[in-house]
Amino acid sequence: MGTTNAQTNSGHAHDEACSRGSSIDTFFAETVILLTGATGFLGKVLLEKLLRSCPRVAMIFILIRPKKGHTVEQRFKELLENSVFDRIRSDFPGALNKIFPVKGDVGMPELGLQPEDRDMLIQRVNIVFHGAATVRFNEPLKVAVNLNTKGTERMLDLCKHMPNLISVIHISTAYSNADRREIDELIYITEVKPHTVIDMCENLDDETLEIIEKRLLGKHPNTYTLTKGLAEQLVMSKGNGLPIAIVRPSIVCAAYQEPFPGWIDNVCGITGIMTEIGRGTARSIVCNANLVVDVVPVDFVVNTLICASWHNTVQHSDTIKIYNCTSSGVHPITWGEFGNLTRKHAIESPSKYVMWYPDFTFRTNKFIHAIMVTTLHFLPAFIVDLILRAQGCKPVMMKITKRFERATKVGEFFAMNEWKFLRGNMTNLVKFIKAAQDCGDFDVDIRNMDWDMYLHQYMLGIRKYILKDNPDTLSKARVRLLRLYWVHKFTKILSIFVLLGIIKCAGR
Repeated sequence: MGTTNAQTNSGHAHDEACSRGSSIDTFFAETVILLTGATGFLGKVLLEKLLRSCPRVAMIFILIRPKKGHTVEQRFKELLENSVFDRIRSDFPGALNKIFPVKGDVGMPELGLQPEDRDMLIQRVNIVFHGAATVRFNEPLKVAVNLNTKGTERMLDLCKHMPNLISVIHISTAYSNADRREIDELIYITEVKPHTVIDMCENLDDETLEIIEKRLLGKHPNTYTLTKGLAEQLVMSKGNGLPIAIVRPSIVCAAYQEPFPGWIDNVCGITGIMTEIGRGTARSIVCNANLVVDVVPVDFVVNTLICASWHNTVQHSDTIKIYNCTSSGVHPITWGEFGNLTRKHAIESPSKYVMWYPDFTFRTNKFIHAIMVTTLHFLPAFIVDLILRAQGCKPVMMKITKRFERATKVGEFFAMNEWKFLRGNMTNLVKFIKAAQDCGDFDVDIRNMDWDMYLHQYMLGIRKYILKDNPDTLSKARVRLLRLYWVHKFTKILSIFVLLGIIKCAGR
């Protein structure tokens, strides 16, 4: 590849932004960006936003590894064909030519880079967004440490060799210190040091690690939050001299506006629960409805990442800035309110794949929940699968139900607890962006969001992008839902009579 303006004049965007307080577009003009985690949900939206709203970016390198028999080239082709880039293809088709895949893996020594690729990145890159991580809560400790903690260290080592670097953003999570109830915008030091855990994972066998894992976790709910917290400590110890900041989003969910209202491409976490609520297959969920849920739409997170990259460079300080990208402190919504709005919009915009009338209960009593799951989840799933088998079809409901139960079990900790996130830096960022020139395309103020509208768009997004349900089927789906409503009512009345009969017989 030829030399870019960013390579020959690396300080251009930085100097101009600092001297004139100019727009984000000017800051990113002629820069070369390295993005890890680009094939993930958040990474795709970040990549799309950079191309569309920072059109003067010179090029974006994305780190991609071969996966499940797919080569880097195949995965890159699949990425470019993703619906997230529909607006780019329509309005700025040439922008996709600015993306260049680089074969690499954060889980491998020196990021698995070929020497020539490593040298190229070192010489050319100006801005780094490090988002590659495993987000599986139940990942084995050794895997999570290698990807989330050691992987961050490998990226920091690469960044330290970049002479033209002006900004590094490490994407963490608001739950990196989930063992605390009040979380400030600072890095918390733990008793067990990152390199101690790394050494254990590199030198101990799996059986021994499994024995000590519970002790290492402490009050952390899973290996994800633990290893992300350890990664932050490495950023503090190894990030000295780097223009680095940390962004901590809470629960990242479907888009509010960009790239499209309701855009989502996975059923992880809350999205999976909302999908099954909409299909009527989720009837009981362990959750304290009175607690506040901390959800942030993916486009607000992406805007924060981009703006933080600029803000941290312009308002440079000796300490590492951390931005708690959260909603609960400034625009709270309880689990109960969130659930009621989900049900409301599931009924207003049903899918043709609805199985039962949407009606569920949040419960804190796990014994009652277990009874309800058996009778309202597994028993109906078993019966439906019997019918499918009789019709010569493949049984799927038990598989879906088991997967749903595993997902809710993993997320139970977050549904039964709440946190207070302090947002001093985030508040300053919001003020900074509002006062800046030409930054209207980067909304970072979560207070601008309407929860009712958001969940309406969210459910439509699930319908379109997850269930692949054509908008033309909406009228038929409503007719089907009306039938299911009366079946639901009849079943409830019948259940009451059966229960009264049992009580009457027992009293004789």
